Amino acid sequence: MNNLAKQLCRLNISHGNLLKSHSNLLARGSPAVAAATAGFHTSNALQARYNKHNTGPQKWLQYNKVVHPPQAPEEEPRKAYVCHMRTNIKYSPDKMWYIASFVRGMSVDEALKQLNFVLKKGAVDVKEVIQEAIEMAQKRHNVEYKSNLWIAESFVGKGRVIKGFRRHGRGRFGVVEYKHCHYFVRLEEGEPPKNYYLPNPQTPSEQFEKWLEQMRMRKVINSL
Repeated sequence: MNNLAKQLCRLNISHGNLLKSHSNLLARGSPAVAAATAGFHTSNALQARYNKHNTGPQKWLQYNKVVHPPQAPEEEPRKAYVCHMRTNIKYSPDKMWYIASFVRGMSVDEALKQLNFVLKKGAVDVKEVIQEAIEMAQKRHNVEYKSNLWIAESFVGKGRVIKGFRRHGRGRFGVVEYKHCHYFVRLEEGEPPKNYYLPNPQTPSEQFEKWLEQMRMRKVINSL
């Protein structure tokens, strides 16, 4: 027992001397010590699994660099378009989906007006991304009138998910997931289509013709 106590005392003294020498080196400004302690228990080390994927997906922006072949004079001029995105938004992708599908098929002016009245956190990010895409279309893609744009594509992707813990009663705990999402948008030049989602709604006369055809296609069982 006495030997164990002596070893503990000796360890305590050596640990104190080590801390004192370390503080003296830091006070002198040794570059070797500064370099060794610079990355010690920092956020980069804790987020090492995301260091290679901090920027998120990049393939969507490559569509802006596509060079199309020249067109013949009799062909219809190709409509200009621009792709833009924002990655790792601190918002659930399930909640962002409602906003992304809401503005899909609208003109940019109508979409910006409608987003002012959407009481969701993600509506702010969607509005900012659309405004950035409009500015990009005018500066880089030769779009003359910014009002002559409509939202051709608007969808959401799943971003990083960071797991945490929540304290429960009786010494238990629960897992918490902090979700992020990516928002993608593509603006196209021209007027938006009248019916973006297919199939188009039928007129009353078309509905009657369809019902009449279904009635004529009926078969009476055990008949000729």
